[in-house]
Amino acid sequence: MTYVPAPGAAPLTRMVAAQVLLEVRLLLRNGEQLLLTAVIPVVLLGLLTAVPVVDTGEYDRVDFLVPGILALSVMSTAFTSLAIATGYERRYGALKRLAASPLPRWALLAAKAVTVLVVEVLQVVLVGGLGLALGWRPDGAMAAVPLLLAGTAAFAGLGLLMAGTLRAEATLAAANLVYLLLLVLGGVVIPFGQFPDALRPVLESTPTGALAGGLRSVLADGDGLPWAPLVVLVIWAAAGTTAAARWFRWE
Repeated sequence: MTYVPAPGAAPLTRMVAAQVLLEVRLLLRNGEQLLLTAVIPVVLLGLLTAVPVVDTGEYDRVDFLVPGILALSVMSTAFTSLAIATGYERRYGALKRLAASPLPRWALLAAKAVTVLVVEVLQVVLVGGLGLALGWRPDGAMAAVPLLLAGTAAFAGLGLLMAGTLRAEATLAAANLVYLLLLVLGGVVIPFGQFPDALRPVLESTPTGALAGGLRSVLADGDGLPWAPLVVLVIWAAAGTTAAARWFRWE
């Protein structure tokens, strides 16, 4: 029997799955990214719950902090980690080589998005599990899913925009600076009520502020899906992904 080679690209789903597995393995091998996505949120939740550093108003500390730390987890993975990793892949020419492979460019970005979602599931398990151990009892958890998805899209679009337009070193500095600023100003660990009234609408309109506020409304207050934060996140997602698609440079 004679075997005749059948050259050609693998099915698209197999290529995307292989790229997702590669992205996940690279992330798990990167100590800096693991620190950013897994260690810092869990340590912050445990430390701030145990030590009354900030006044959480009418909320118990754990009820206030868990939604904020979940928002921080989404930002750390979908924005900071994604921007830094993609920026350095672009600098070293990895993206240029991948763009020349049978894997379409949109499928490469889709694989990165799926990787982000996989990591976020692990983060939700870690943060939620620690929160439950500390006495957190969420209400209406399913209503948080659209907020998490919209927040992921918003941060991913902005992260890819930054990685595709700035130098890798500038992306590293800017992504970490934004992370620190929104950690303090985005309603993650400090209630918006402690900021000046004139500043509150601005902070609540940031992706982190909208996601943290929306998650807190669902998980701490037991409200239904909050449409105002969801609309803010959808607007950020549309703006970020549109700008990234237009101005992302592969080289």
